[in-house]
Amino acid sequence: MIVLANDGISKSGIDALEKGGFEVLTTTVAQEQLVNFINEKKIDVLLVRSATKVRKDIIDGCSSIKIIGRGGVGMDNIDVEYARSKGIHVINTPAASSQSVAELVFAHLFGGVRFLHDSNRCMPLDGDTQFKSLKKNYAKGIELRGKTLGIIGFGRIGKEVAKIALGIGMKVIASDKYVGKANIKVEFYNGQFINVEIETEHTKDILKQADFITLHVPAQDEYVIGEKQFNMMKDGVGIINAARGGVIDEVALVKALESGKVAFAGLDTFEEEPTPAIQVLMNGRISLTPHIGAATNEAQDRIGTELASQIISLLKTEKV
Repeated sequence: MIVLANDGISKSGIDALEKGGFEVLTTTVAQEQLVNFINEKKIDVLLVRSATKVRKDIIDGCSSIKIIGRGGVGMDNIDVEYARSKGIHVINTPAASSQSVAELVFAHLFGGVRFLHDSNRCMPLDGDTQFKSLKKNYAKGIELRGKTLGIIGFGRIGKEVAKIALGIGMKVIASDKYVGKANIKVEFYNGQFINVEIETEHTKDILKQADFITLHVPAQDEYVIGEKQFNMMKDGVGIINAARGGVIDEVALVKALESGKVAFAGLDTFEEEPTPAIQVLMNGRISLTPHIGAATNEAQDRIGTELASQIISLLKTEKV
């Protein structure tokens, strides 16, 4: 049986699949050539991340596919229900990258409160001639400890964010349509831990109370944060989106940054991905990363081995 990992897979994942008797192809096939390639090679399993789209045309055009796997959480690039209606297994790895995304959220938060995103742009250009003025510009940082972090979307990633926030002494509030309360276990060295129960609140209350807001929701038909929501927030709030492009109205975000309503933003995902708007890319108050939330070596290893385990279970044990 043949697996095509069209958006790549970790070596540990390849090793696990090969040990299970699968042939693994890591060729990156262009979207428009995918149907022909799958049929020519008689691919049994198609693995993707966020780049490759698996829509009805591929599902209908490739009768050999038995499993479609998404390395990561969101599956908005796959027609999941349609694939399942055709008897195709659709799998993902919802827990594998949660910690990596959560740590990126805090990379943006720590960078934002100490102006690292802008300092790293300006120091190479002017650090040798305007050192004192740059020092003055960046000398009004604030601490995260004691501040309130609002988490919108309290699933696996939101809970991992809460663990880090609690660990550094932040107050945590959260909202989620489907989660009433959650027990957050914060683990420390040599087996010590604390449990903190967090009851979710209405999103409006999160917007009004939080000093910093981070979003962890799936792709939406409408904005979660737009002009109306920005107006509810505290002046000088910081906001992070490492979830999906399109959950924040970027035009309204830029306006809020320019007015001072929002002090800084950290964006890992974008409305017009993979060609983000220039006014977003050039804004000095936005910390930018190119959708790399799950892109750590550890997360990719977990994703690869978890996908391999599910595939082997489905195709070998169940004799699909």
